[in-house]
Amino acid sequence: MSDPTRQSIGAAPLPLEGHLALVTGGSRGIGEAIARGMVQAGARVVIASRKRANLEAAVERISPDAPEKVIPFVLHTGRVEELQSNVQSLVDAHGVPSILVNNAATNPYFGPMLDLEWRAWDKTFEVNVKGPFELTRLLARRWVASGTPGRVLHISSIFGLRAAPHQGIYAMTKACLVSLTRTLAHELGPHGIRVNALAPGLIVTRFAKVLVETEAFRRPYENRSALKRVGQPDEIAGMAVHLCSDAAGFTTGQVIELDGGYGIG
Repeated sequence: MSDPTRQSIGAAPLPLEGHLALVTGGSRGIGEAIARGMVQAGARVVIASRKRANLEAAVERISPDAPEKVIPFVLHTGRVEELQSNVQSLVDAHGVPSILVNNAATNPYFGPMLDLEWRAWDKTFEVNVKGPFELTRLLARRWVASGTPGRVLHISSIFGLRAAPHQGIYAMTKACLVSLTRTLAHELGPHGIRVNALAPGLIVTRFAKVLVETEAFRRPYENRSALKRVGQPDEIAGMAVHLCSDAAGFTTGQVIELDGGYGIG
């Protein structure tokens, strides 16, 4: 005899069914994991990054059985002057995304703040702050005009919430995303647009390869964290899917730390 409860659960719609999501930095690391999670939750996902070859390889990893659910899209988040035409091209081809995940980031300088050069400052702010702000603004204007309840998720960092020796400029940009999240949540909330942020800790990605593989950095993190380890990209994806779903419909302006308990140590 069949179990009616199991039938009911099986028939339930997926949490992001019918949505089109844009995930920047979607060809690897945390962005790839979020894109995979969103596809599994029913969304079609546009993954954006600078190199088409990396995007096409990521499509196969994210959704090998249904590659049509993942759309590769070449976009350089740091070239702010190109984003308006980029977004228009995306909209013309695929429609207006209802979810934006601002994940793309760079960290070209590691060292004392007093030795920072303006070139590294400018590049870090262009990719990590100006790009996410402009993409958010370009989509939010469309959502407001059409009455669409859009969802924005910024990928910040726990180092945007506390001191970050030798990662000062990167941490500053991530702190900017925290402020941007809270302000836009207030400004866009009346239009039904929710804006939240995730603040991951140390995650095993190519982006954080040096930190993860250098024991002098990794070991203190592991010792301080409650789980005594670093994290994996897939451990960020679940919360990303949740915050962009209707299950989080009363959640906006929040910055959620995903750090294995590092912040409570």
